[in-house]
Amino acid sequence: MRFNFVTLFPNLINGYFSDSILSRAIEKELFKIKFFNPRDYSLNRHKKVDDTIVGGGAGMLMSMQPLVDTVKDIKKSDPDSKVIVLTPVAKRFTQSDAKRLAKNDSLTFVCGRYEGFDERFIETYADELFSIGDFILTGGELAAMVVCDAVARNVNGVLGNSDSLIEESFENSLLEAPSFTKPNIYEEKSVVSEFLKGNHSKIASTKLNLALCKTKYFRPDIFCKVKVEHEK
Repeated sequence: MRFNFVTLFPNLINGYFSDSILSRAIEKELFKIKFFNPRDYSLNRHKKVDDTIVGGGAGMLMSMQPLVDTVKDIKKSDPDSKVIVLTPVAKRFTQSDAKRLAKNDSLTFVCGRYEGFDERFIETYADELFSIGDFILTGGELAAMVVCDAVARNVNGVLGNSDSLIEESFENSLLEAPSFTKPNIYEEKSVVSEFLKGNHSKIASTKLNLALCKTKYFRPDIFCKVKVEHEK
């Protein structure tokens, strides 16, 4: 798989892929990353990539020409790459999106700066738009890394143990059940006793109940949508 990043600040992203699981995945060629800087495509003699907002308004917008030419250049060598635009005015990115996007051969993340994008760029060149939350960031690089990380770990072979994906949060629309490690008792606080008895069916049932409780408490918005088969 290939991840392209359209960004004015590639160094903000590159370091994230230099360590740990994602670094090993790149070494194994499970996926590749490449950076494209719109400033390199600017026809302005000062390499400007922004301009004032038509009709007035605070701040500047990213200019059409550098972004359009950057994406067109990517498409020359990677024509099937799906273009993902990170913007707060979009649907919320979810785990189901991560799993779905992991089935693509190539994704291109366009990272905004300043006050965002000219709407014509989004309408013409974006395949999908995502937001990672109801807040504003200085730039789209952090959001792109969040989405890329979530997608990459669903690429076959990236995680050493694929079973790690099975019981994670948001699988079956639930938050992940609480987890524990040794020692079984620490500062007078004990691991859930059912986890220590070796009965895997009861452990699974306990984890489901705990996941339901955790989801109901922390994410009632999700819990109200969950359909659970009640015990008979």
